[in-house]
Amino acid sequence: MSEHATRTPETAPVDVPPASVGRVLRDQRKTVVVGLALMVASFWVLGQLGEWETAALTAVGIGLALVNHLATEYWLAGLIHSGEQPTRARIARSTITRLAVLSVVAIAATVLFWPSGIGLLLGLAIFRLIALVMTTIPLLKELREQ
Repeated sequence: MSEHATRTPETAPVDVPPASVGRVLRDQRKTVVVGLALMVASFWVLGQLGEWETAALTAVGIGLALVNHLATEYWLAGLIHSGEQPTRARIARSTITRLAVLSVVAIAATVLFWPSGIGLLLGLAIFRLIALVMTTIPLLKELREQ
C-alpha cells in the first residue's frame, strides 16, 4: 500500500491526495460561489436602502464565515491525508481555537462599528446556515440511496 493510501471499512486501499489550498477551493467551489453571491447580494439589498456600511460589514461577516469554512475543510483534508486517527481532544482544540479567533474578530468589529456592525454577525449567521444546508443535502441524498 502506498504512503498516501488508507483503508476504508471494506479494507480497500484508497488514494488520498495531499491537502492543498487549491484542492480545497476546487472541492468547495459551490460554497465559494454561494459566499461570493451572498456578498454581492448584501450590497445589492442593503445598498438600495442606503446602508452601505452595514452592507460592507455583512459582506465581511460572510467572508469571515467562508474563510472559517475553508480553513475547516483544509484541516480535515490534512487530517485525512495524514491517515492518523483524530482524538476528541485534538478536534476540540482545533475547533475551539478557530471559533475563538473568529468570535474575537467578529465581536470586536461589531462593537467598533456599532450599530452597523450587527451586519457582520448577520453575515456570519447567514453563511453558516447556507453552508449547513449545502453540506446536509448531499449527505441526506447519500443516506437515501443506501
